[in-house]
Amino acid sequence: MAVTQQLARVPAEYLAACRRAAEESPEGDHRWDPPSADCLDLDWAPFMLERACELARLDAVHLGALTRATDGDHSIDLDFLNAGPHAIAFFANSPATALCPDAVVQVSALLGAIDMEGILRSVRDRGAGSELGHGFVGDPTDYLLGHFGTLREFYAEAARRRLLVVLWSD
Repeated sequence: MAVTQQLARVPAEYLAACRRAAEESPEGDHRWDPPSADCLDLDWAPFMLERACELARLDAVHLGALTRATDGDHSIDLDFLNAGPHAIAFFANSPATALCPDAVVQVSALLGAIDMEGILRSVRDRGAGSELGHGFVGDPTDYLLGHFGTLREFYAEAARRRLLVVLWSD
């Protein structure tokens, strides 16, 4: 079974409504169903993107922003999204996380400053492409550039609209 990284950009009011629904439902049904236009499936790209940045020796601030963009943090209580039988994350040891709007703005700005094409070129020039992992066959450049570009656009729009980003593995 493939495990992929999922993201959703939602207003704080939507998250609060889901929390209330979970509290009011005998089964804890939070009714989580963000609009598909505000959801992103990053597939297996997060690990490979982070690994490429490590191999290219990206500075800690920008690498940290990429990691935060794909891992979130635990400062927002999402227990209601992580509780069965309606948990959105497939694995209990990998619960849903989130970034608040201020963090989204910060992460978006830092993602915008990452030259992923240059990073991937550096990795390829050093012959380290095989170290990206996940058994990718062939050159992963287009795959990673596409996913990174989509991630950057996703965060830019979330920042523009002052939305939270909720993250989970599916």
